[in-house]
Amino acid sequence: MLRSGPSSYSAVMRPDLPYALAGVTLGALLLGNAAVAPDAAPVHPADVLLVLLMAAAVALARRFPIPALAVATAAMLAAHVRVHAGVAAAFPVLGLVCLAAWRGYRLPARLASVVFLAGFLARDIAAAPPGRPGQVLVERTSLLLGWFVAVNVAGLVARQHRALIGQAEERAAEAERTREEAALRRAGEERLRIARDLHDSLTHSISIVKVQAGIAVHLARKAGDEPAPALLAIQEASSAAMRELRATLDVLREPDAERLGLALVGELAERTRAAGVPVRVSVAGEPPGLPEEVDQAGYRVIQEALTNIARHAGPATAEVRVEYAPTRLTVSVLDDGQKPAAEPLTPGVGLRGMRERVTGLGGTLIAAHRDEGGFAVRATFPLPGSA
Repeated sequence: MLRSGPSSYSAVMRPDLPYALAGVTLGALLLGNAAVAPDAAPVHPADVLLVLLMAAAVALARRFPIPALAVATAAMLAAHVRVHAGVAAAFPVLGLVCLAAWRGYRLPARLASVVFLAGFLARDIAAAPPGRPGQVLVERTSLLLGWFVAVNVAGLVARQHRALIGQAEERAAEAERTREEAALRRAGEERLRIARDLHDSLTHSISIVKVQAGIAVHLARKAGDEPAPALLAIQEASSAAMRELRATLDVLREPDAERLGLALVGELAERTRAAGVPVRVSVAGEPPGLPEEVDQAGYRVIQEALTNIARHAGPATAEVRVEYAPTRLTVSVLDDGQKPAAEPLTPGVGLRGMRERVTGLGGTLIAAHRDEGGFAVRATFPLPGSA
Protein backbone atom coordinates (compact mmCIF):
# COMPACT_ATOMS: atom_id res chain seq x y z
CA MET A 1 0.00 0.00 0.00
CA LEU A 2 2.83 2.39 0.82
CA ARG A 3 4.42 1.94 -2.59
CA SER A 4 1.24 2.08 -4.64
CA GLY A 5 0.70 5.80 -4.01
CA PRO A 6 3.81 7.23 -5.73
CA SER A 7 3.60 4.77 -8.62
CA SER A 8 -0.05 5.56 -9.29
CA TYR A 9 0.73 9.28 -8.99
CA SER A 10 3.53 8.99 -11.55
CA ALA A 11 1.25 6.99 -13.86
CA VAL A 12 -1.33 9.77 -13.71
CA MET A 13 1.23 12.54 -14.21
CA ARG A 14 3.19 10.86 -17.01
CA PRO A 15 0.79 11.93 -19.84
CA ASP A 16 1.08 15.56 -18.64
CA LEU A 17 4.89 15.53 -18.74
CA PRO A 18 5.23 16.55 -22.44
CA TYR A 19 2.88 19.48 -21.85
CA ALA A 20 4.86 20.59 -18.79
CA LEU A 21 8.13 20.40 -20.73
CA ALA A 22 6.56 22.38 -23.57
CA GLY A 23 5.44 25.08 -21.11
CA VAL A 24 8.92 25.36 -19.59
CA THR A 25 10.54 25.50 -23.04
CA LEU A 26 8.17 28.22 -24.26
CA GLY A 27 8.67 30.21 -21.08
CA ALA A 28 12.46 30.06 -21.47
CA LEU A 29 12.11 31.07 -25.13
CA LEU A 30 9.99 34.09 -24.24
CA LEU A 31 12.31 35.29 -21.46
CA GLY A 32 15.36 34.75 -23.66
CA ASN A 33 13.76 36.64 -26.55
CA ALA A 34 12.84 39.54 -24.25
CA ALA A 35 16.42 39.67 -22.99
CA VAL A 36 18.08 39.86 -26.43
CA ALA A 37 15.46 41.66 -28.58
CA PRO A 38 16.56 45.24 -29.29
CA ASP A 39 13.03 46.67 -29.15
CA ALA A 40 11.89 44.74 -26.05
CA ALA A 41 11.23 46.51 -22.75
CA PRO A 42 12.98 45.49 -19.51
CA VAL A 43 11.58 42.35 -17.89
CA HIS A 44 10.00 42.87 -14.47
CA PRO A 45 8.78 40.33 -11.89
CA ALA A 46 5.21 40.79 -13.15
CA ASP A 47 6.37 39.74 -16.62
CA VAL A 48 8.04 36.64 -15.21
CA LEU A 49 4.78 35.85 -13.39
CA LEU A 50 2.87 36.09 -16.69
CA VAL A 51 5.33 33.68 -18.30
CA LEU A 52 4.97 31.25 -15.38
CA LEU A 53 1.19 31.51 -15.67
CA MET A 54 1.44 30.62 -19.35
CA ALA A 55 3.73 27.65 -18.58
CA ALA A 56 1.26 26.35 -15.97
CA ALA A 57 -1.62 26.69 -18.44
CA VAL A 58 0.29 24.71 -21.08
CA ALA A 59 1.18 22.04 -18.52
CA LEU A 60 -2.54 21.54 -17.69
CA ALA A 61 -3.78 21.83 -21.27
CA ARG A 62 -4.31 18.09 -21.72
CA ARG A 63 -6.92 17.95 -18.95
CA PHE A 64 -8.31 21.49 -19.24
CA PRO A 65 -7.84 22.63 -22.85
CA ILE A 66 -10.32 25.56 -22.87
CA PRO A 67 -9.28 27.19 -19.54
CA ALA A 68 -5.63 26.71 -20.52
CA LEU A 69 -6.26 28.38 -23.89
CA ALA A 70 -8.01 31.35 -22.25
CA VAL A 71 -5.28 31.82 -19.61
CA ALA A 72 -2.44 31.49 -22.12
CA THR A 73 -4.09 33.94 -24.55
CA ALA A 74 -4.61 36.55 -21.85
CA ALA A 75 -1.12 36.07 -20.36
CA MET A 76 0.64 36.32 -23.72
CA LEU A 77 -1.32 39.40 -24.76
CA ALA A 78 -0.40 41.04 -21.44
CA ALA A 79 3.24 40.01 -21.85
CA HIS A 80 3.31 41.41 -25.39
CA VAL A 81 1.80 44.68 -24.23
CA ARG A 82 4.26 45.02 -21.32
CA VAL A 83 7.47 43.70 -22.86
CA HIS A 84 6.70 43.84 -26.60
CA ALA A 85 7.75 40.20 -26.93
CA GLY A 86 6.92 40.03 -30.66
CA VAL A 87 5.82 36.93 -32.51
CA ALA A 88 7.38 34.70 -29.83
CA ALA A 89 4.35 35.54 -27.63
CA ALA A 90 2.12 33.82 -30.19
CA PHE A 91 3.82 30.41 -29.96
CA PRO A 92 2.01 29.14 -26.81
CA VAL A 93 -1.34 30.39 -28.14
CA LEU A 94 -0.74 28.70 -31.52
CA GLY A 95 -0.06 25.38 -29.84
CA LEU A 96 -3.14 25.55 -27.62
CA VAL A 97 -5.35 26.68 -30.52
CA CYS A 98 -4.24 23.60 -32.47
CA LEU A 99 -4.92 21.39 -29.43
CA ALA A 100 -8.39 22.87 -28.94
CA ALA A 101 -9.30 22.39 -32.61
CA TRP A 102 -8.02 18.81 -32.48
CA ARG A 103 -10.15 18.10 -29.39
CA GLY A 104 -13.24 19.43 -31.18
CA TYR A 105 -13.47 22.91 -29.60
CA ARG A 106 -13.54 24.80 -32.89
CA LEU A 107 -15.36 27.91 -31.69
CA PRO A 108 -13.03 28.58 -28.70
CA ALA A 109 -10.04 28.01 -30.98
CA ARG A 110 -11.27 30.54 -33.53
CA LEU A 111 -12.26 33.04 -30.84
CA ALA A 112 -8.84 32.84 -29.18
CA SER A 113 -7.18 33.30 -32.59
CA VAL A 114 -9.23 36.42 -33.36
CA VAL A 115 -8.74 37.93 -29.88
CA PHE A 116 -4.99 37.38 -29.92
CA LEU A 117 -4.55 38.70 -33.46
CA ALA A 118 -6.67 41.80 -32.71
CA GLY A 119 -4.83 42.55 -29.48
CA PHE A 120 -1.45 41.92 -31.04
CA LEU A 121 -2.21 44.21 -33.99
CA ALA A 122 -3.67 46.93 -31.76
CA ARG A 123 -0.53 46.89 -29.58
CA ASP A 124 1.77 47.10 -32.61
CA ILE A 125 -0.19 49.97 -34.12
CA ALA A 126 -0.28 51.90 -30.83
CA ALA A 127 3.42 51.37 -30.11
CA ALA A 128 4.68 51.98 -33.65
CA PRO A 129 6.92 55.07 -33.94
CA PRO A 130 5.89 57.76 -36.43
CA GLY A 131 8.65 56.92 -38.85
CA ARG A 132 8.12 53.15 -38.80
CA PRO A 133 6.93 51.82 -42.18
CA GLY A 134 3.52 50.16 -42.25
CA GLN A 135 4.89 47.37 -44.40
CA VAL A 136 6.55 45.75 -41.34
CA LEU A 137 3.23 45.68 -39.47
CA VAL A 138 1.43 44.22 -42.47
CA GLU A 139 4.05 41.52 -42.95
CA ARG A 140 4.06 40.47 -39.29
CA THR A 141 0.28 40.53 -39.08
CA SER A 142 -0.03 38.48 -42.27
CA LEU A 143 2.50 36.00 -40.92
CA LEU A 144 0.58 35.56 -37.67
CA LEU A 145 -2.72 35.33 -39.53
CA GLY A 146 -1.31 32.57 -41.75
CA TRP A 147 0.00 30.71 -38.72
CA PHE A 148 -3.33 30.83 -36.89
CA VAL A 149 -5.26 29.71 -39.96
CA ALA A 150 -2.77 26.87 -40.43
CA VAL A 151 -3.00 25.58 -36.86
CA ASN A 152 -6.81 25.72 -36.91
CA VAL A 153 -6.86 23.74 -40.13
CA ALA A 154 -4.20 21.33 -38.81
CA GLY A 155 -6.27 20.68 -35.68
CA LEU A 156 -9.40 19.98 -37.71
CA VAL A 157 -7.51 17.67 -40.09
CA ALA A 158 -5.97 15.76 -37.19
CA ARG A 159 -9.41 15.35 -35.59
CA GLN A 160 -10.93 14.08 -38.83
CA HIS A 161 -8.01 11.70 -39.29
CA ARG A 162 -8.54 10.33 -35.79
CA ALA A 163 -12.27 9.94 -36.51
CA LEU A 164 -11.50 8.04 -39.71
CA ILE A 165 -9.14 5.73 -37.85
CA GLY A 166 -11.81 5.13 -35.22
CA GLN A 167 -14.38 4.33 -37.90
CA ALA A 168 -11.94 1.95 -39.60
CA GLU A 169 -11.34 0.17 -36.29
CA GLU A 170 -15.08 -0.09 -35.68
CA ARG A 171 -15.61 -1.51 -39.17
CA ALA A 172 -12.82 -4.03 -38.60
CA ALA A 173 -14.36 -5.06 -35.26
CA GLU A 174 -17.79 -5.35 -36.88
CA ALA A 175 -16.34 -7.46 -39.69
CA GLU A 176 -14.70 -9.72 -37.12
CA ARG A 177 -17.99 -10.09 -35.25
CA THR A 178 -19.72 -10.85 -38.54
CA ARG A 179 -17.15 -13.54 -39.37
CA GLU A 180 -17.58 -15.10 -35.94
CA GLU A 181 -21.36 -15.08 -36.27
CA ALA A 182 -21.09 -16.64 -39.74
CA ALA A 183 -18.76 -19.34 -38.41
CA LEU A 184 -21.14 -20.08 -35.54
CA ARG A 185 -24.05 -20.22 -37.95
CA ARG A 186 -22.21 -22.63 -40.25
CA ALA A 187 -21.26 -24.78 -37.26
CA GLY A 188 -24.90 -24.84 -36.15
CA GLU A 189 -26.04 -25.83 -39.62
CA GLU A 190 -23.43 -28.62 -39.70
CA ARG A 191 -24.59 -29.90 -36.30
CA LEU A 192 -28.18 -29.98 -37.51
CA ARG A 193 -27.15 -31.87 -40.67
CA ILE A 194 -25.25 -34.46 -38.61
CA ALA A 195 -28.22 -34.76 -36.25
CA ARG A 196 -30.57 -35.39 -39.17
CA ASP A 197 -28.24 -38.01 -40.66
CA LEU A 198 -27.89 -39.82 -37.34
CA HIS A 199 -31.62 -39.69 -36.77
CA ASP A 200 -32.41 -41.05 -40.23
CA SER A 201 -29.88 -43.89 -40.05
CA LEU A 202 -28.98 -45.02 -36.54
CA THR A 203 -32.27 -44.26 -34.85
CA HIS A 204 -34.16 -46.45 -37.31
CA SER A 205 -31.72 -49.36 -37.01
CA ILE A 206 -31.53 -49.28 -33.22
CA SER A 207 -35.31 -49.01 -33.00
CA ILE A 208 -35.65 -52.18 -35.08
CA VAL A 209 -33.17 -54.00 -32.82
CA LYS A 210 -35.02 -52.84 -29.73
CA VAL A 211 -38.44 -53.80 -31.08
CA GLN A 212 -37.28 -57.22 -32.30
CA ALA A 213 -35.58 -57.95 -28.98
CA GLY A 214 -38.72 -56.90 -27.13
CA ILE A 215 -40.88 -59.16 -29.33
CA ALA A 216 -38.52 -62.09 -28.77
CA VAL A 217 -38.63 -61.59 -24.98
CA HIS A 218 -42.41 -61.29 -25.06
CA LEU A 219 -42.83 -64.45 -27.14
CA ALA A 220 -40.48 -66.41 -24.89
CA ARG A 221 -42.38 -65.41 -21.77
CA LYS A 222 -45.71 -66.07 -23.48
CA ALA A 223 -44.50 -69.61 -24.25
CA GLY A 224 -43.61 -70.08 -20.59
CA ASP A 225 -39.84 -69.97 -21.14
CA GLU A 226 -37.35 -67.64 -19.47
CA PRO A 227 -35.71 -65.36 -22.03
CA ALA A 228 -32.03 -65.99 -22.62
CA PRO A 229 -29.67 -63.60 -20.74
CA ALA A 230 -28.12 -62.55 -24.03
CA LEU A 231 -31.54 -61.57 -25.35
CA LEU A 232 -32.27 -59.51 -22.24
CA ALA A 233 -28.86 -57.87 -22.56
CA ILE A 234 -29.60 -56.98 -26.20
CA GLN A 235 -32.92 -55.46 -25.16
CA GLU A 236 -31.32 -53.41 -22.37
CA ALA A 237 -28.35 -52.35 -24.51
CA SER A 238 -30.62 -51.26 -27.36
CA SER A 239 -32.72 -49.20 -24.95
CA ALA A 240 -29.58 -47.60 -23.49
CA ALA A 241 -28.21 -46.95 -26.99
CA MET A 242 -31.47 -45.27 -27.96
CA ARG A 243 -31.34 -43.04 -24.87
CA GLU A 244 -27.74 -42.05 -25.51
CA LEU A 245 -28.44 -41.43 -29.18
CA ARG A 246 -31.34 -39.17 -28.27
CA ALA A 247 -29.09 -37.34 -25.79
CA THR A 248 -26.43 -36.93 -28.49
CA LEU A 249 -28.99 -35.62 -30.95
CA ASP A 250 -30.24 -33.16 -28.32
CA VAL A 251 -26.68 -31.91 -27.82
CA LEU A 252 -26.21 -31.52 -31.58
CA ARG A 253 -29.48 -29.63 -31.92
CA GLU A 254 -29.05 -27.65 -28.68
CA PRO A 255 -25.36 -27.24 -27.70
CA ASP A 256 -26.37 -26.16 -24.20
CA ALA A 257 -28.41 -29.29 -23.53
CA GLU A 258 -27.50 -31.62 -20.66
CA ARG A 259 -24.48 -33.81 -21.41
CA LEU A 260 -23.39 -37.21 -20.18
CA GLY A 261 -21.02 -37.14 -17.23
CA LEU A 262 -19.46 -39.11 -14.41
CA ALA A 263 -22.65 -38.76 -12.36
CA LEU A 264 -24.14 -41.42 -14.69
CA VAL A 265 -21.37 -44.01 -14.15
CA GLY A 266 -23.68 -45.96 -11.83
CA GLU A 267 -26.28 -46.36 -14.56
CA LEU A 268 -23.54 -47.36 -17.00
CA ALA A 269 -22.33 -50.03 -14.57
CA GLU A 270 -25.88 -51.38 -14.21
CA ARG A 271 -26.23 -51.78 -17.95
CA THR A 272 -22.86 -53.56 -18.10
CA ARG A 273 -23.95 -55.95 -15.36
CA ALA A 274 -27.12 -56.66 -17.32
CA ALA A 275 -24.88 -57.62 -20.24
CA GLY A 276 -23.20 -60.26 -18.05
CA VAL A 277 -20.09 -58.46 -16.81
CA PRO A 278 -19.88 -57.92 -13.03
CA VAL A 279 -18.76 -54.35 -12.30
CA ARG A 280 -17.53 -52.72 -9.10
CA VAL A 281 -17.45 -48.92 -8.87
CA SER A 282 -15.36 -46.98 -6.36
CA VAL A 283 -15.09 -43.21 -5.99
CA ALA A 284 -12.34 -41.42 -4.05
CA GLY A 285 -12.28 -37.74 -3.15
CA GLU A 286 -14.89 -35.02 -3.30
CA PRO A 287 -16.28 -34.34 -6.78
CA PRO A 288 -15.30 -30.78 -7.74
CA GLY A 289 -17.03 -28.64 -10.32
CA LEU A 290 -15.56 -30.33 -13.39
CA PRO A 291 -15.50 -28.63 -16.80
CA GLU A 292 -18.18 -30.15 -19.00
CA GLU A 293 -15.71 -31.47 -21.57
CA VAL A 294 -13.64 -33.22 -18.87
CA ASP A 295 -16.74 -34.67 -17.20
CA GLN A 296 -18.02 -36.04 -20.50
CA ALA A 297 -14.60 -37.34 -21.59
CA GLY A 298 -14.20 -39.26 -18.31
CA TYR A 299 -17.59 -40.88 -18.82
CA ARG A 300 -16.78 -41.80 -22.42
CA VAL A 301 -13.46 -43.42 -21.44
CA ILE A 302 -15.22 -45.62 -18.87
CA GLN A 303 -17.99 -46.44 -21.34
CA GLU A 304 -15.56 -47.49 -24.08
CA ALA A 305 -13.43 -49.53 -21.66
CA LEU A 306 -16.46 -51.42 -20.35
CA THR A 307 -17.64 -52.05 -23.91
CA ASN A 308 -14.24 -53.53 -24.77
CA ILE A 309 -14.38 -55.76 -21.70
CA ALA A 310 -17.80 -57.07 -22.67
CA ARG A 311 -16.60 -57.77 -26.22
CA HIS A 312 -13.06 -59.07 -25.79
CA ALA A 313 -12.21 -60.03 -22.21
CA GLY A 314 -14.31 -63.20 -22.01
CA PRO A 315 -15.46 -64.21 -18.51
CA ALA A 316 -14.17 -61.30 -16.46
CA THR A 317 -14.94 -58.90 -13.64
CA ALA A 318 -14.49 -55.16 -14.16
CA GLU A 319 -13.52 -52.54 -11.64
CA VAL A 320 -14.14 -48.83 -12.23
CA ARG A 321 -12.26 -46.27 -10.14
CA VAL A 322 -12.92 -42.54 -10.18
CA GLU A 323 -10.40 -40.43 -8.22
CA TYR A 324 -11.02 -36.72 -7.68
CA ALA A 325 -8.14 -34.44 -6.68
CA PRO A 326 -7.84 -30.64 -6.59
CA THR A 327 -5.60 -30.57 -9.65
CA ARG A 328 -6.58 -33.68 -11.62
CA LEU A 329 -9.23 -36.27 -12.38
CA THR A 330 -8.26 -39.91 -12.80
CA VAL A 331 -10.52 -42.66 -14.13
CA SER A 332 -9.41 -46.27 -14.29
CA VAL A 333 -11.06 -49.41 -15.63
CA LEU A 334 -9.46 -52.80 -14.86
CA ASP A 335 -10.53 -56.34 -15.65
CA ASP A 336 -9.25 -59.78 -14.74
CA GLY A 337 -9.86 -61.40 -18.08
CA GLN A 338 -7.65 -64.20 -19.28
CA LYS A 339 -6.20 -62.47 -22.34
CA PRO A 340 -2.46 -63.33 -22.41
CA ALA A 341 -0.29 -60.48 -21.16
CA ALA A 342 2.33 -61.27 -23.82
CA GLU A 343 -0.07 -60.63 -26.69
CA PRO A 344 0.92 -57.46 -28.58
CA LEU A 345 -1.53 -54.62 -28.20
CA THR A 346 -3.16 -53.54 -31.45
CA PRO A 347 -5.05 -50.28 -30.92
CA GLY A 348 -8.50 -50.33 -32.43
CA VAL A 349 -10.86 -47.51 -33.29
CA GLY A 350 -12.20 -47.35 -29.73
CA LEU A 351 -8.77 -47.11 -28.12
CA ARG A 352 -7.60 -44.50 -30.62
CA GLY A 353 -10.76 -42.49 -29.97
CA MET A 354 -10.14 -42.65 -26.22
CA ARG A 355 -6.56 -41.47 -26.63
CA GLU A 356 -7.56 -38.58 -28.89
CA ARG A 357 -10.31 -37.54 -26.47
CA VAL A 358 -7.95 -37.56 -23.47
CA THR A 359 -4.89 -35.95 -25.08
CA GLY A 360 -7.12 -33.31 -26.67
CA LEU A 361 -7.84 -32.07 -23.14
CA GLY A 362 -4.19 -32.11 -22.10
CA GLY A 363 -4.43 -35.46 -20.30
CA THR A 364 -2.63 -38.79 -20.54
CA LEU A 365 -3.97 -42.25 -21.30
CA ILE A 366 -2.33 -45.56 -20.38
CA ALA A 367 -3.87 -48.71 -21.85
CA ALA A 368 -1.95 -51.97 -21.45
CA HIS A 369 -2.17 -55.63 -20.48
CA ARG A 370 -1.81 -56.40 -16.81
CA ASP A 371 0.91 -58.75 -15.58
CA GLU A 372 -1.61 -60.85 -13.70
CA GLY A 373 -3.90 -61.02 -16.72
CA GLY A 374 -6.59 -58.78 -18.03
CA PHE A 375 -6.39 -55.24 -19.21
CA ALA A 376 -6.12 -51.80 -17.60
CA VAL A 377 -7.10 -48.37 -18.87
CA ARG A 378 -6.11 -45.29 -16.89
CA ALA A 379 -6.87 -41.71 -17.98
CA THR A 380 -5.69 -38.61 -16.13
CA PHE A 381 -7.11 -35.15 -16.86
CA PRO A 382 -5.56 -31.92 -15.53
CA LEU A 383 -8.07 -29.56 -13.95
CA PRO A 384 -8.12 -25.74 -14.09
CA GLY A 385 -5.69 -24.28 -11.58
CA SER A 386 -3.16 -27.12 -11.87
CA ALA A 387 0.41 -26.37 -12.84
